[in-house]
Amino acid sequence: MHATTVGIDLAKNRFELAIRTGDDQPLRRERLSRQRFARFFGNFPPSLIVMEACGSAHYWARTLQAQGHAVRLLPAQYVRAYVRRNKTDAADATALLEAARATELRAVPVKTVEQQQLQQLHRVREQLMRTRTQRINLLRGLLREFGITVPVGLARGRAAVRAALEIADNGLPDLLRPTIAEALQEITTLSERIARIEAALAAQTRTDPVVQRLLGLPGVGLLGASALRAAVGDIQRFPSGRHFA
Repeated sequence: MHATTVGIDLAKNRFELAIRTGDDQPLRRERLSRQRFARFFGNFPPSLIVMEACGSAHYWARTLQAQGHAVRLLPAQYVRAYVRRNKTDAADATALLEAARATELRAVPVKTVEQQQLQQLHRVREQLMRTRTQRINLLRGLLREFGITVPVGLARGRAAVRAALEIADNGLPDLLRPTIAEALQEITTLSERIARIEAALAAQTRTDPVVQRLLGLPGVGLLGASALRAAVGDIQRFPSGRHFA
């Protein structure tokens, strides 16, 4: 049991701390820059650190754990109920201290570097796929304005746009053809980048026993298995399917 509990409201540049040393001690507050925050806990006595499971929380959790502190990450939607009065950085930090007392709140496990790199690969891939879809839809709408129909689907759509560029007398203005060709090349480049990310995911998880077990389930592929591994981590820690859900 740690004598000191610290609630931290994370931010990009300024970190708000609420520090409680025993129930009968006055609340202490600190407002630290990113540089000071990185050094502050190096000389701080081992404590229970409570943070919302938000952006950069897992990085700071690993850093604080390496300095000898215990870290508890709580879902932001659960902490919100403990905020009193107006929502401010200081109020959020204090709410974390109150939420830390609620033992029924299930903490979010701290992600490893390996989990986070899988998760970020998935996020980049999702963004690339969204961009690729936007580009092909743009070309589909553009060509429709000149009476040229582009079918649904990436492969068929790319083939139809390429064919339209090769026909000289189909009503497509010459001024637009270079721009369309560039957009078509961008779609090809995006597809190649997506393929490289998928190859990286396969290589990263090839020896992961959890991912390999998930791949043995009907309907589960590489993307689903690796995304689940990144988001959940050790699936065996859940006592039942209800807890996992």
